[in-house]
Amino acid sequence: MVFRYAFDMTPIVTPAEMAAIDAAAPEPVEELIGRAGAALARTALDMMGGGYGRRVTVLAGKGNNGADGRAAAQRLRRRGVRVAVVDAADAPNSLPAAHLAIDAAYGTGLRRPYSPPEPAPSLDNPDQAAPILAADIPSGVDGLTGEIHGAAWDAALTVTFGALKPGLILHPGAQHCGQITVASIGLDVSRARTHLVTADDVVRWLPVRPAVAHKWKTACWVIAGSPGMTGAAHLAATAALRGGSGYVRLSTPGLDAADLLAGPAAPTEAVGHPLPASDWASEFVAEELARFKSVLVGPGLGRHPNTVQAVRDLVAQVPLPLVVDGDGLYALGPDAPDLLTHRTAPTVLTPHDGEYRILTGAAPDADRFAAARSLAAATGALVLLKGPTTVVAHPSGDALAVTSGDARLATAGTGDVLAGLICGLLSTGAEPMHATASAAWLHGQAATACPLAAMAASDLLSVLPRVWEAVVQQRAVR
Repeated sequence: MVFRYAFDMTPIVTPAEMAAIDAAAPEPVEELIGRAGAALARTALDMMGGGYGRRVTVLAGKGNNGADGRAAAQRLRRRGVRVAVVDAADAPNSLPAAHLAIDAAYGTGLRRPYSPPEPAPSLDNPDQAAPILAADIPSGVDGLTGEIHGAAWDAALTVTFGALKPGLILHPGAQHCGQITVASIGLDVSRARTHLVTADDVVRWLPVRPAVAHKWKTACWVIAGSPGMTGAAHLAATAALRGGSGYVRLSTPGLDAADLLAGPAAPTEAVGHPLPASDWASEFVAEELARFKSVLVGPGLGRHPNTVQAVRDLVAQVPLPLVVDGDGLYALGPDAPDLLTHRTAPTVLTPHDGEYRILTGAAPDADRFAAARSLAAATGALVLLKGPTTVVAHPSGDALAVTSGDARLATAGTGDVLAGLICGLLSTGAEPMHATASAAWLHGQAATACPLAAMAASDLLSVLPRVWEAVVQQRAVR
């Protein structure tokens, strides 16, 4: 199955894909350069508050990126801006002072190390560099991977043409781009297989609870935690409730319900259900699974051989949408393709880089979209590859990027919350790719609504309803 998205989603295309799109355009390249230059010039004027009495330094290379910068220079001169164009190949280390500098040295195809000159001094503040406007991508940033080849300026704003490029949103390149705007120059990017998830997308994707709803219509089962380590189970179960589940059954193998739900952090609304310490998959499958809509297995389960085998048995037998996280991924290990490809219900894998290595034998490539797609194709599962930019890949090859959230999520337990949130959304019947990407987006938004310092994973749980409600309100005003 090929998964398709709404036509108005924000496309992301690789440098090679953009080169093919450029080549297929009916307009001559000079026309496209003129449009790109016009977009740069308009943005420069907006950044400076006008053109009269302003000075701009353009660092321009010899390729199309440099041509875009030179086209912008011509338009700026017509608006009264004094422009100095510096050849990037022979640039001195000291550039002419300016109110704004345009980085049009090298575009997305750069592969060799780049050593930029010192940024142009600011005429507004001699102790600082002039603000930088990057054409398409900051020079030195790899357009495919976001790696830095040598060095790169830090742009205040980047105008990219036609569509986003992976290097603009993958780190560390994303840290050099500043604010990013996409300028339409008439290129056909409608066949893009990768898109950026925005609030507008999540507004369309989040489920609405029907008037005739009851708790069993959105029931899920969370199997998480281990004796003495119930924190992951509590976080995941509460997140599933926050994700839309009307009924969450929670099991920690080897614990009875009273012990599992003891303590102030235990989710009051979850229903505990005992499972034996070993061979619990057979008992789980023997239950009345038809009443449930999704299952989460793995957070905090531990890595005992009995646990590993039980997870494998469950994956092979459970006929429901399934999220595999944490120690569940360890249990699958490199056998994940053999264990998962037979499944007919959707499966979601949620690895960070270390778990990706466990599943594949190697760390993700610098091209994280390709890495996620490769694992998705091999397993037949949706793959959510965690990172500063989260990538969600479908086995068909389509992919979504989620850039909400920040370093606040780099604390123990946030992955358990994300896994529970995905499971909760799946229980509502949301389309699995949308559910997974929406959960990642909500998770990130919740993090940025928390204090900058000392955020704990449990803080996300209290913020998630506000974040969800904001989406609902946005939908209501449409």
